Amino acid sequence: MNWISNYVRPRINAMFSRREVPENLWVKCPECGQMLFHRELEANLNVCSNCDHHMAISPRDRFHTLFDGGQFTEVPVPAPLADPLHFKDQKRYPERMKAAQKATGEKEAMLVAEGEIGRTPIVAAAQDFSFMGGSMSMYVGNAILAAAERAVATKRPFVLFSAAGGARMQEGILGLMQMPRTTVAVEMVKDAGLPYIVVLTHPTTGGVTASYAMLGDVQIAEPNALIGFAGARVIEQTIREKLPEGFQRAEYLLDHGMLDRVTHRKALKDELVTIIRMLTGLSPAVKGDLPAPTEALPLEAAPAAGGAKP
Repeated sequence: MNWISNYVRPRINAMFSRREVPENLWVKCPECGQMLFHRELEANLNVCSNCDHHMAISPRDRFHTLFDGGQFTEVPVPAPLADPLHFKDQKRYPERMKAAQKATGEKEAMLVAEGEIGRTPIVAAAQDFSFMGGSMSMYVGNAILAAAERAVATKRPFVLFSAAGGARMQEGILGLMQMPRTTVAVEMVKDAGLPYIVVLTHPTTGGVTASYAMLGDVQIAEPNALIGFAGARVIEQTIREKLPEGFQRAEYLLDHGMLDRVTHRKALKDELVTIIRMLTGLSPAVKGDLPAPTEALPLEAAPAAGGAKP
């Protein structure tokens, strides 16, 4: 046995060798550059603890924090034609879909679910910007229609979280046709006398803003969310004027009457519960639940203050 090669050299290499660190342990805030531990960021609802920047959060993770106990039931969405236009640019449309599905773990850009928030039953739909920019496709149109029909059938309020760059170019006019189609779905909810609440997240632009994202009975936005139809640079080139500071950001739109509220992600659930119960005529939600009584004592047998009987 060679003592130097079999014992000494491995010990030295272990002392000075670089340890492998998983790349997903730390996340860099795109706003302030702060390195954030992934578990702390997740516990903080994907909000930077240093600058309060609201990072993207997937619909499934959002629903886990929104619904009571993280429990919700997915609402089935009819599947549309896979590639109606046989679209191809640098890649074929089905290839892009497979890549997006693999990256996100979801089958499309919108998730629909039902459950309770603050013991208040709702139907919710959320867009995933990481899935092809959250683009409005035939599936997204089907999802909003399915959510609206489920809300009407169960007489539940409809809450929608928008995050999109517009209509999906690979579906052409079929993607654009989801604008009037989703508008009709929203009208179904309103005709049934049910609240329709929209939470606009970063970013919400294009045809989504021109349709269902701006039709809410109550319009809420997350802080500093980009909200608009055309891009700021396109608008500046069209009107040949410099746009004001913070143009198309949530706070600017709130100041100019386009939004009702700008709410921090941590306070969003309580705000939604309060608004929904107010619009539906329910009593205010109780903060916390009291423990169930063990056994009710007869009034005459109950001990008085100080432990002595009267």
